[in-house]
Amino acid sequence: MTPLSLLRQKMQEAGIQACLIPSTDPHQSEYVAECWQVRAHFSGFTGSAGELLVTLREAALWTDSRYFLQAEQQLAGSDIQLMKSGLPETPSLIDRLAEQLQQGDTLGINGWQFPHSRVRSLRRKLAAKGIELRTDFDPFDEIWPQRPPLPKEPIFDFPTDYAGESREHKLQRLRENMQKQGASQLLISALDEIAWLFNLRGRDVHCNPVFYAYALVGQDEARLFLPYSEEGKCPDQLGSHLAKAGIKILPYEQIADFLHQLAEGEQRLWAPETQTNEALFEALGGKPYLRKNSPLAAMKAIKNEREIELLREAMIMDGKALKDFYQWLEETLQERPVSEYEAGEKINEFRSRQEGYFGPSFDPIVGFRQNGAIVHYRAEADSCAMIEGSGMLLIDSGGQYLKGTTDITRTIYLGEPSEEEKRHFTLVLKGTIALAMARFPEGTTGCQLDTLARKALWSEKLNYGHGTGHGVGFFLNVHEGPQRIGPTRSNVPLQPGMITSDEPGYYREGHYGIRIENLILCKSCGDGFLEFETLTLFPIQRKLIVESMLTEEEREWLEAYERKVAEALA
Repeated sequence: MTPLSLLRQKMQEAGIQACLIPSTDPHQSEYVAECWQVRAHFSGFTGSAGELLVTLREAALWTDSRYFLQAEQQLAGSDIQLMKSGLPETPSLIDRLAEQLQQGDTLGINGWQFPHSRVRSLRRKLAAKGIELRTDFDPFDEIWPQRPPLPKEPIFDFPTDYAGESREHKLQRLRENMQKQGASQLLISALDEIAWLFNLRGRDVHCNPVFYAYALVGQDEARLFLPYSEEGKCPDQLGSHLAKAGIKILPYEQIADFLHQLAEGEQRLWAPETQTNEALFEALGGKPYLRKNSPLAAMKAIKNEREIELLREAMIMDGKALKDFYQWLEETLQERPVSEYEAGEKINEFRSRQEGYFGPSFDPIVGFRQNGAIVHYRAEADSCAMIEGSGMLLIDSGGQYLKGTTDITRTIYLGEPSEEEKRHFTLVLKGTIALAMARFPEGTTGCQLDTLARKALWSEKLNYGHGTGHGVGFFLNVHEGPQRIGPTRSNVPLQPGMITSDEPGYYREGHYGIRIENLILCKSCGDGFLEFETLTLFPIQRKLIVESMLTEEEREWLEAYERKVAEALA
């Protein structure tokens, strides 16, 4: 039987007419360990964002524009219908359920994989359609043969010399914030927030140096709930250091019971409803004192002086690694074709020669010709394209170093580009420069700046479907909130110390993709205004630029950037 057939059999046994499977784990992570890749197992779609709805008769998968082409390819030949989120003709999940189910039918979900805020919204909308919701439907262990366990790799210390601030001082700042909110305990579920707060790192999630854990911070003691805590997940010496800082290690599996007992007392608990999964909210018995977002995301997003200093060093190392890679690529292509997959492996290899390299910050995106138009394309060794002849080559890659996290996209042309290709590239470049040169008053959000990156493309009735910028962690997740730059409304202002990507693009389906991405640092320029410093250090291919399309100011920025890159990578 197929995975979907096995799932439908369990649904019938449980009296459930529909099942919704998200991309996330119990911590609402974007990238998850293999054991939580449930949606990928049952659909075959491997993108990082998407939801699979399975009814007794049909199945549908919703994903965003970054993954439209990938999903079409991976769902081809299955009975799963692709739902392109954000398009006016695409029905919402609730509308689809109303079409498929009858009044009194039930939607089943695993409450560990959904945040409480989402479940509350789902329950309200479903009730209006006469549909019931069950949050304890979790048959996946039974019907997923050889499902991987949680990772067992030990956690490790991230020294203060790299973090720029001790775990004790971070805990003190957090507790001061808790006191202002009147909360005696804060429940933390987000893996990157836990890693940042305690100055710890791990290897539990591919490309993200985090580890599975929950944390509960009180005014006098902090508790860290770790899987395999009795089997060496936390080495003894590190455990002693944590104990001296007032951090107690407890088993990961005890978090729900511990919260249930805590809720019975007089503690005033802060449980962020957008991060805390439904199963833990149910363990609290509906008694959380405060449901607003954790303050840790904002604290983590503002990098300290030491982090910024080290990241500048990481950018030099990253630029040198890419310089070596592109030289290798140019020389190798003179002798033989290179597959997209091999190119991605080589990028990782050249980065691995740099000091303090930990691994890629995400799997490299190497798209030649039409594959470059697939925004989050992933080359597979046995099916990818060969890089040979002429054409546009888009490479989006990044590294995890002890000195910081990098993320860079460069688009180059092999051979001689057409006038149309050069024009499209230059329009994207103008957007990159416009955002990099922006000056704006304090309190400005990324939504207000997004138009700057799109203006040149819009003038020729062109656009791109993804956001313009995401926050980036420090030796943490390559995608980090709370700030972002994009068309979606945001109430998070950009602040000095925040690092964000600057990555407009243009994608001509079936032909080529263009994206130029740098990381930019928000900093003060006086009189209540802010500006960006471009941190990424690598050249932009000149032969793709139509010089006459650039303004004098844009040419000056480009020449200054080229001088900065040349000096840094000499």
